[in-house]
Amino acid sequence: MSAPRPIPGLQGSLFDQGGDPRPGPLDGIRRTALDGGAWIDHLPGWFQGADALFEELVERVPWRAEERRMYDDVVAVPRLLAYYREGAPLPHPALDEARSALDAHFAPELGEPFVSAGLCLYRDGRDSVAWHGDRTGRSSTRNTMVAILSLGDPRDLALRPRGGGPVALRLPLGHGDLVVMGGSCQRTWDHAIPKTSRAVGPRISVQFRPRGVA
Repeated sequence: MSAPRPIPGLQGSLFDQGGDPRPGPLDGIRRTALDGGAWIDHLPGWFQGADALFEELVERVPWRAEERRMYDDVVAVPRLLAYYREGAPLPHPALDEARSALDAHFAPELGEPFVSAGLCLYRDGRDSVAWHGDRTGRSSTRNTMVAILSLGDPRDLALRPRGGGPVALRLPLGHGDLVVMGGSCQRTWDHAIPKTSRAVGPRISVQFRPRGVA
C-alpha cells in the first residue's frame, strides 16, 4: 500500500470569529422539503472557532487509511476515516457540546439521542465519497436523522433521488456549517461528495448518528 498523501494546510475563513470552539444557537436553521418524505436542515456557520477545531482534530484524531475490494482490484478509500462508537469519548469537548445541542433541538422529532460519531478527512479535491445512503441498520426501513458538522474548506454535498438522475440539490459545506438529513432521506435519496479539479483545501466531516444507523 502506498503512503497516505500529506494533509495540506487550511486556508482560514474570513468569517470565523475565532475563540474557543463551540456551537451556536440552532434557531436559525432552515428546512428544505424533498420528495418522498425526505428533508434537509441547513445552518451555515453554526460553529464558532470552527477553523481552530479543524486544526485540533487533524492533530488529535487517529486517522486511518482504508482499502476496499472493487471487482478484481483492491483500491484505497479516497479519504481518511475515524469512528467513535456509542460510549466512546469524542476527540474534543466541543463535539460533546455539539451533540448535546443537537439532541436538545431534535429530541421532540427524533425521539432518541445521537450516540455515535464518524469522521472523514478529505485532504484535497481528489478525496471524495461516492453516491450512497446510510442504509445499514434501522435506516434501511425507518425514518431517521444524520447530522453533519463540516469543518475546513467547503466541499459540495450533492443530493439526488435514489436510483440516479441529475443532482437535485448541491450545498457547499465547510467552516462550521451544519446539515441534517432527516425523514426518509437515507433510504429514498442518495448523497455524495464529488471529486473536484478546483484547488480546494482539506475538510473534516463529523457525522452524528442515532443507535443502529450506519
